[in-house]
Amino acid sequence: MANTDLTALTGDYTIDASHSTIGFTVRHAMVTNVKGKFNDFTGSLHLDGADPSASTASIDVKMESIDTGSADRDGHLKSADFFKIDEFPTMTFRSTKAEALGDEDYRITGDLEILGTTRPITIDLEFNGAAKDPFGNERVGFEGKAEIKRSDWGLTWNAALETGGVLVSDKIKLHFDISAIKNA
Repeated sequence: MANTDLTALTGDYTIDASHSTIGFTVRHAMVTNVKGKFNDFTGSLHLDGADPSASTASIDVKMESIDTGSADRDGHLKSADFFKIDEFPTMTFRSTKAEALGDEDYRITGDLEILGTTRPITIDLEFNGAAKDPFGNERVGFEGKAEIKRSDWGLTWNAALETGGVLVSDKIKLHFDISAIKNA
């Protein structure tokens, strides 16, 4: 990380959900992208500035908080066709490995659980910096991205299109904008 004293960042952090986004993009009807996000999640980070590989992350997402800008679509996503939120109300991520790739780029690997199925996922992260906010909180920021196949977690509902192809792509692009506050 350029011009940043990493050892000063070492510590435990709580994700500030009001200044963070966990979002996704999915191809719809083979012609456009639909974006969505989760509005209710909690998480923590342990950053080790001297040894970034000892850093960890943990996130819990309330599936009922899915928001695609369409109440009907959100209702369908919460149903038995997709997330079955009555049976599986939470999606979780627990890191298993962290690596510094150079400059401000990192990679974190971990276990993503959806619908009771746990599979590995790798997230590429860019460190956005550290700052003290006007309230005296020490903050760090990261942007991340990953791609998954929803079918790997049993999310297989779809509909065929008359013109060929399907209504919802299997590939999902995940986007993360994370602001975290260092614990006192």
